[in-house]
Amino acid sequence: MPKHVRLILFTLLLVTFQTTIVSFTSIANIIPDIMLIWIVYIAVTQGQIPATVYGFAIGLLLDLISGQFLGLSALSKTIAGFLAGYFFHENKIEINLANYQFLLFVGIASLAHNLIYFIIFTLGSEVGLITAIFRFGIFSSLYTTFVATIPMFVHSRRPNLR
Repeated sequence: MPKHVRLILFTLLLVTFQTTIVSFTSIANIIPDIMLIWIVYIAVTQGQIPATVYGFAIGLLLDLISGQFLGLSALSKTIAGFLAGYFFHENKIEINLANYQFLLFVGIASLAHNLIYFIIFTLGSEVGLITAIFRFGIFSSLYTTFVATIPMFVHSRRPNLR
């Protein structure tokens, strides 16, 4: 099966997982963004252009599913994918996925994503920008980074790294 077909099928599986099951893992109404972890994974393994394209497609799909601010997730996930693409190093793919650097990449991309998302989302609302960034943005980034330890540990246990 071609590489992009596998990526698209796995993306659709993760979107289904994000929109149904992940909401049960909320802590104080904050849920991890597994789609952002997936975008960073694509950035680290495929590069900047695929991560940017997948970020846009995933964000647009999530916007269409949620029915809220159309284009906001597409914009923020596109920028996060673009930024995460700077961490692509063809010779260090397995190393970057299997250690703390992957968590750092997810954390940086998540902070950028949440800053963009909440700055635009709170415009014209009664929720203050500082409240949204600190209450939701930073804690969501920390939760997403914590959940990113799962794929990091999966890759660190792969036999071809030993």
